[in-house]
This record gives sequence, structure tokens and C-alpha cells, in this order.
Amino acid sequence: MINVQFVSSLHADKRKLFRIMKLMAFFMTVGMSVCFGAKSYSQATLLSLNLNDKTLEEAFEKIESISQYVFFYYDGTVDATRKISIEVKDKPIQEVLDRLFEGTTNAYLIDDRQVYITKKNSIEADQPSLKVVGIVKDSGGYPLVGVNVQELGTNNITVTNADGNFTLYNIAGESSVLKFTYIGYKPVEIKVNGQQNIEVVLNEDVLGLEEVVVVGYGQQKKESVIGAISTVKPTVLQTNQTRSLTNSMAGQIAGVIAVQRSGEPGYDNSDFWIRGMNTFGANAKPLVLIDGIERSLGNISPEEIESFSVLKDATATAVYGVRGANGVILIQTKKGKVGKPTITVKADYGFSNPTKLPEFVDAAKYMEVINDAQQLSGMGALYSDETIRRTRIGYDTDLYPNVNWIDAVTKDNAPNGRISLDVNGGSERLRYSLIGSYFSEKGMIVTDDAMNYDSQLKLNKYNVRSNVDLDLTSSTNIAVSIGGYITDRNAPGVGISTILSHSMDTPPNYHPVIYSNGQIPKVAARYNPWADATQTGYQKRFDSNLETSVNVTQDVGMLWSPLTGLKASMLASFDAFNRHTQSRTKTPRSFLATGRNEEGELITTMIDQGGEFLGYSRSSGGDRTIYFEGRMNYLRRFNHVHNVDGLLLYNMRDHVVQDASNSILALPYRTTGIAGRAAYSYNDTYFAEFNFGYNGSENFKRGYRFGFFPSFALGWMVSSEEFMKPFEDFISKLKIRGSWGLVGNDQIVNNRRFAYISTIESSGGYNFGYTENFKYGQGWREGDFGIENMTWETAEKINIGFEAGFWESINLQVDLFKEFRDNIFMQRKTIPELAGYNEMPYANFGKVENQGIETDLVVNHQFRRDWFISAKANFTFARNKITEYDEPDALKATTRARTGQSLNQHFGLIAEGLYTEDDFVDPLKGILKPELPEPKFGVVKPGDIKYKDLNDDEKIDSFDETPIGKPYVPEIVYGFGFNMKYKNIDGGLFFQGAGNFTNMLHGATLIPGSGGGGVGNIYANVDDRWTPENPSQDVFWPRLSNIESANNMRYSTWWIRDASYLRLKNMEIGYSLSKNKLRTASLRNARFFLRGSNLLTFSKFKLWDPEIGSQNGLKYPLQKIFSAGVELTF
Repeated sequence: MINVQFVSSLHADKRKLFRIMKLMAFFMTVGMSVCFGAKSYSQATLLSLNLNDKTLEEAFEKIESISQYVFFYYDGTVDATRKISIEVKDKPIQEVLDRLFEGTTNAYLIDDRQVYITKKNSIEADQPSLKVVGIVKDSGGYPLVGVNVQELGTNNITVTNADGNFTLYNIAGESSVLKFTYIGYKPVEIKVNGQQNIEVVLNEDVLGLEEVVVVGYGQQKKESVIGAISTVKPTVLQTNQTRSLTNSMAGQIAGVIAVQRSGEPGYDNSDFWIRGMNTFGANAKPLVLIDGIERSLGNISPEEIESFSVLKDATATAVYGVRGANGVILIQTKKGKVGKPTITVKADYGFSNPTKLPEFVDAAKYMEVINDAQQLSGMGALYSDETIRRTRIGYDTDLYPNVNWIDAVTKDNAPNGRISLDVNGGSERLRYSLIGSYFSEKGMIVTDDAMNYDSQLKLNKYNVRSNVDLDLTSSTNIAVSIGGYITDRNAPGVGISTILSHSMDTPPNYHPVIYSNGQIPKVAARYNPWADATQTGYQKRFDSNLETSVNVTQDVGMLWSPLTGLKASMLASFDAFNRHTQSRTKTPRSFLATGRNEEGELITTMIDQGGEFLGYSRSSGGDRTIYFEGRMNYLRRFNHVHNVDGLLLYNMRDHVVQDASNSILALPYRTTGIAGRAAYSYNDTYFAEFNFGYNGSENFKRGYRFGFFPSFALGWMVSSEEFMKPFEDFISKLKIRGSWGLVGNDQIVNNRRFAYISTIESSGGYNFGYTENFKYGQGWREGDFGIENMTWETAEKINIGFEAGFWESINLQVDLFKEFRDNIFMQRKTIPELAGYNEMPYANFGKVENQGIETDLVVNHQFRRDWFISAKANFTFARNKITEYDEPDALKATTRARTGQSLNQHFGLIAEGLYTEDDFVDPLKGILKPELPEPKFGVVKPGDIKYKDLNDDEKIDSFDETPIGKPYVPEIVYGFGFNMKYKNIDGGLFFQGAGNFTNMLHGATLIPGSGGGGVGNIYANVDDRWTPENPSQDVFWPRLSNIESANNMRYSTWWIRDASYLRLKNMEIGYSLSKNKLRTASLRNARFFLRGSNLLTFSKFKLWDPEIGSQNGLKYPLQKIFSAGVELTF
């Protein structure tokens, strides 16, 4: 049976994607046609003018309005107020300009649609001018577009065209010096010396690439930034081969705490925080903005990214108001660049396997350990010696099975791959960028080829994005962005976590994977993990996301010179996400073999009737978001020393969840606010900045609804001072900065909305009236109680930063930060029941402090022309503490109080070792000596865990619990590595680590033998245990038992394990073809590479990968990935 609705919805979403692709193809076609037609524009375009007694500036404006020409000139170069009269009809631009500048000292240069006006000196007017032509290339031998070429000491300037060529007229003389500058490349100065044809090579400036930093609603030069902002190159984010960009941040960016808890395809996003966790409220994650719009970080393709910035302190985030309380991640996607189309194709293919899986004992060892546990409990052996012997020798694997269930449900390797296409180019008027990518990943769960359906765990992901920038006039720009993604996920009928859990629960000797007669084995009330993975059908999930935006920018200063530096812009976006799921599942028929008959055939009993056909269910959901923003930016420099930067902005957002669980959550989520910035710097040495956000929230009553969140910052570039000049060869940069500010949060825990309004809900506690079917109706009661004075959760942030540069090749940045979070939303816990509330009311009650330090070190050095090396290291430490939490006074006076502890603190008992026989009056009956505290969790015996009586009440109970271990979220995250390039060979290593966090081992089947009858696998280190023959205190496992030991399974320091680790996160080596080979192949660049991720892990914890944070290791593990690839540029 075909799911018509499901299939039609898939086709509908695909049709949307095809329409998007058609639209992008249209923009590309227009862009390419404009680009390719640029060379002949001046020859093909004829102008008609009829101007009488107009200024020269008005003549320029008239030409720009009737053509695609744009005029460029410096102040003082042209007398724009000079009156002219001209009448021409169908004349080329050259003839028009000759008429306009007849009898003046001006000259002009026409390059495509750009007209550059220069000024001749008196000598030049009387003698033939000197002209220099040339080409500018990069180190790879390819032309650079838009390079500034200037004759030093004059206003004589031009730029290179799409082929990298330039012509500079009116050179003063042979002694003139030409300076070539281009963003991201080191400037070059060349003396003319009679040369009339020059070839210039510009080398990449690694430090210069970071000159401009993306900040809130704008850009700033890196030197003028006084907020705490970190940037990372997009190429760094592309080295990690997983689906989600969230897995590429740990250790790469100072201030970011990130942990990946699962490697399951489609559900492998890392949890991440900026400067750690600051609240126990509802909103603890950073705001992620892609092209200025709130979007998901986990689904953007790394190939789409142009810049990646992390805003951390209040100065950097205040303009985002309520949305920026936990830091902001700003991503700008790639824009088109002037020049011929550049096509880049990148593909890699590889395979993955788990970093670490739990290891269990085999069936024979398992039965021996269970027998020991039986004997320690005073009971006889559960398995005979003959059964153990037959199992060990593989006598009859149907009746004496020996199964490693982890091996049975997992494969050794799983393939993965990625391919991307990047097309970029355009003219001065229209630029375009088109990026498409495909990512494929298969999981490690096994399949059964005999099934007529596909239960393979796999994920296919398609990303596409088109950015088109069109200059409607010389001062008006419109940018259109259309993008999105589609993910198609397939999985077994039973969830992956369930399969892995059942692999732990099912002992190795219960039954084989499948009987030799083809029947599926199973034990009553237990599971067959292999059947879970292969015989239960399949589940599909299809997600589609459409992202659109239009941004119009008007340079107001170009319309009216007194407002030079002022720009107005408007941004509008519409995003729509849709999710469709389909489940076709069944329960397989299963049997249990009890022996063989005289013919040797298995004697089986049916355990589960199961079903022959696949069932069917479906669901769908999604959301849509509309965003609008209008802003004014002002940026101007006065008298070469005074820099002024201003911003005023208004925004609004409307978000609707389509599959909300109730009528309140189905209402639109709406926010609105204004923001502003005023920044000033003097001589690039002294800096001051003020930011604010003023936001309204629907969650609060009038009078409490709006919040004002300001921030202030000061900075001092010490290295620009005169007294630092003697040290400039050594100290290339020294800056001190500090900031203070407030940010807010309006999100309430448990999805509580409109906190000032009480809710009414149905109750099954009593009947009231009749329904339309004349049946008793349910009664009604008050649900959440409205609190009219609830207001904003606020965070006061303080930051002090130091930046230093040495020898123009070493950059060090250090930031100290502290945050005070106040009025945190929480449900009250100390209101007595006699108050009559059905649900405890919410209140602004909690407080949290968070503080730490972060450092970032970057070293770049060019040893010789062929040798380049760079190294980086960063370190982040963030520690939080709850300073106010609503808990009973009686609890606050004990060691169990959360107040004063970390947000992620473990609580449990303090283990003082294991009981010995000397602790008992009667060891067999578990009677302790009277001077010892009495355990309240059950009878204890020698070898059981002994706990400390913290409150000295001569009892061991939950009142003796206390904070133990480190938090379960790392307080320290760090990374270090290097990259090198020698001629055509490049390579790099990157290590990432985390520290100051612990894992708590726990679970019903963790301790061998617990659960009665030994249900559950046994870890391979089981020999490291207490026994009467080995009564050591220095063992991993306490006394084993055939029943669940409530005493030994308590949370305690016995089970706390240091989870710190250091991982070889990425390793890569590449080879690029030489220039000669590239020319032969008609390529601009060709690079082949080998890459690996998560290759080595160093940790004291050995049972499973410490990063996943599991209590028993049964999570889908992180993956080692090996791949080979190629990158070609045409």
C-alpha cells in the first residue's frame, strides 16, 4: 500500500526545490551574461545628452541614470561644480568625456562600466604622458580582479579588470612608484624605472585576511573591535567530515564549550555554549544568525560559509537584546565576486567506524561470573560445568550460543561521502554565488538482505544556496538569497538507542542471532537485538527547509554629500520548515529452542506470534518564520583621525509552530525591538562604544513587558602611542579593552507562555455536566497560576581583554569574563500544599554566577618562499555557581543543597571503600558491628560499598548525599594544532581536548549479576572485582550478587570517573598540481587530499568514548572517519 499523502508531500517539497533551482539558474544566467558582455559594453553603448548650464556632477548623474556607467574620483581631483553645456546624440562615452573635460587638467580611464577621473599636473599638460600597462596575479599565477593600483604621492589610481589587467595613464615620470593593494594580500610597491609593461604577483596575507570582523549588524576593522569577538576561517570548519557544523567548533574557537553526545546519523549535533552555561532556565543556548536571520547551525553546509564570528561579551551582543543573552554566532554566506565565473568542485569519499564500543565477556566467562555471584549470595551454581564446556567449544551454537551482541548488530565500517559545487562570479553591477552540496552517510547498524524492505540506517542531505547582488544604481543595492536543504533519513523499525540498550540487556548465552532452521530466537520478556535491527520494518523521515531573504541597501551619502557615510537598509525573510515521517513496522514471529528430536531437528516453542505484514503510521509538522528588519548605519572618518560609527535598528519576528501540542503553543511567537550603537575612535588609538537593545516580550504583563539592555566598552591601542615606537619591531600590536553590559532573557521553563495569565485545564478528578452524547463531562481546574509581576531574567556581563602581537607573526588574545545572572525563571519549590496550587507557580527567583578565562594564540611564519607554517592554540575555562535557588531551608542547611554548587553538579554518597569481614559481627547474615552507621538501602556484606555518614546520625541514607566529582559538562575545552605548506604539499594536525568533568556510571544492568539471574551483559574488565580470594579495596567492581544490590547501585564517588580526554580531532595531507600541469589541464587549481577525524583518543576512562557522557556506554558512538578527496577549480 502506497502512502499517497506522504508521497505527494515529498513531491510537493521537491517541486518547491526545483522551482528554487530554476530561479537560481535564471539569476546565474543573467549574471554570466552581464559578466561576459562586459568587455564590449563601451563599444556597443551610445549616449545622448542635452544639458545646458549644468554642473559637472549633474552630468555624471545623468550619464549614470541612462547607462550602466559609474564614475569614481577623489575629492579635489575634479571641480564637480563647474558649469557645462553639452548636446550629443548617439555618441560613445569617450567622445562625451572628451567634450566634458576639454580644456581642463583632467584625464579619464574607462574600464568596463567604471569611469575613473584623474588629474594631470602642469607638466603633463604640456608633454606626452607616460603610460604603464600590466597584469596582477596571485601566487598561483591567476589574475586578480579589483586590485588597487596607485601612483604614490598622487591621486592617480585605477583597478584591475576581470582579466587582472590594468592601464595607468599620466605617470609623473620614471621614478614614480606604483603601489598594488588588495584585501587579503600583502601590498607591493614597484618603481616604474622606464617599464611600460609590468607583471605583479601578490602573495596571500594570512593575518590581513582577518582585518575585517563581522559584528552585530555591521562590520568593523579588527583593530577597532573592543568587544569580545572570535573568528574562524571557513576552511577550518570544512576539515571535519560530519553532517553537522556544530561538531567542528570544539577546540577551534576560544570561548565555546562543545560536547558531542552521539554519532548517530541525523542526530549527531553537539551541545554547545558560549562561555559555559549561565542559567538553569529555559534558554541557555546561543543565538545563531545566518545572513542576519535566526536559523539552525546544524544544517548549513560548510561550503556555503564566507565568515564565522562568535560574539561573547555584552558589548558584542547587546544590540540583539533578549535574543543575545547567551552569546551570538554570526555566519555570512558566500557572495558573488567580480570576475569571470569561477567553478569549484570538491568531492571526498571514505568510511567510518566507532571510536570506542563497550567490550563484554563471552558466554562461557559470563556463566562463570554468574555462578560466582550465585555462590556469594549463598545459592547454588546456575550453570553446570558441562554447559559451560559445551558453550566454550561451540558444541551446538543453537542450544549453547555464544553471541557478542554489540558485534551482532554493528558493522565494522560504514561509507560516507560529500560532493559540492560552487559557482561564483559577476560584473560590477551584478554578482552571483551558487552553491550546492550533497552529503551521504550510512550507519553501523546491520541489515538483512533477505528482507524485501530497506532497514539500512542512512542519511542523505542536499543543500543549495543562491546569493545574487544587483546594483540597481551606483548607490542602491538589492541582495536576494534563496536556499535550503532536504534531508532523507532511513532507519530500522526499532529506535537505534533501543537496539543498543537491548544489546546490553541480552546475555550472550540466551540464544543465537538466528537459529539454523531460519527461525528467529527470543526469550520471554527479553529481546533479540539483531531482530530489532533487521526484522522490525523501517522508519523514514523527510525534512525540507526553505530559506529566503531580500535585502535592499541605499547609500544615502551618495545621494546627498552632507550625509556621506550613512546607509539605510531593509531586510525581509521568510523561512519554512516541514517534517514528514512514515513508519512501516512489525513485531517478528519468534521462538525458543529447548532441544533436538531424534532426527536432530530443533524443538522450538513460539514465544511471540508477531505479525506477517508491516503496519503503517505517519506524522507531519514544521514551522514558519517571518522576519523584518530596518536599519540605518553611519560610518565616517573626519580629518583622518576621528572615526564615528552609528547604528539604529528596528526588527520584528513572527514564528508559528505547525504541530504544536496545545492551543497556547500554537499561537504565534512574536517579538519586536529596537537596537542602537554609537562608537567613536580617535586616531585608531582610543576607542569608546555604547550599545543598547530595547525589547518587548509577550510573556509579561504591561508595565513589565519591555526591557532596556545597555552596554559600554572602552579600548586603548597602546602600540599606537609614540612611547611604543622604539618597540614596534618587537611588539607589533598591544591593545587593552574592557566592557560592561546587561542582556535579557524572556524564555520560561516548561514552555510556559504568557506568565501573567492563569490557565484553565480539564481534570479527571471529578465530573461536571454532560457532553453532547449525554455522558458525564470532565471537570475543570486552574492549571498554571498567573504571576502578574514576572519580568525579565537579566545578565550583567563584565569583560576585560588583552591583545598582543609580536614580530608581525604572533598574535595572543586573553579575555577574563564574569557574569551575574539574576531573576531566573523557575517553579517555586517551597510553597506548602495547603496554598492550594495544582501547579507550583513560576517566579523570578534564581541567581547564577559564571566566570572564567579564555586565550587564543596564533603563529604564522613564512620561512622561505616555499615554506610556510602556522600554529594555533586556544583554551577556555568557565565555571558557574548557583547563588540562589528556591529550595527548603531545611535542605539548604544540608550537603544536598544545590545553592552554591555548579549547574551540572553530580550528587551522591561518599564511598569510603568496601566493607571487610572485620566490619561485621556476622558476615553471612550481614550484621554490622554496632559502632558502624546502619545502611538503609538493604543488607550489606563484605565487598559491598561502604559510605560516609556525613550528618553523623549513625545511618547511611539519602541525607548523606553531597556534591561529588566534577560537573558533567566540561569546564575546560582546548585545542591546538599546526598547518604547513612546502611547495605543492600541505598538511596539518589538530588536537582537541576537554577537562574538569566526570561521568557517573549507573544503570540496572551495569553491575554484573544485578537484576536477578544475571540479566545483562558483563563488561570485559570483570576480573577486576572483589572476591573472598581477592579482598582488595583497589578494584573496579564491588561484590557481585545475583540480585539487584540497592546499596552498591547508589550514586556515589565509587562510580565517578574522570572523563577528561585529548583527541586527535583532524589530520590532513594534500598535494596541489603545479602551475604547468594546471595550465595543461585548463584548471586554476587542483588539490588531492587524505583526511581523518577522531583518529586517536587519550583518556583515563577506558570503557567507552568519554565524550558521549553515557552512564553505561550504550549510546551510538562517535565515529572515526577516513576519506580521500579532490578539489578542482576551473
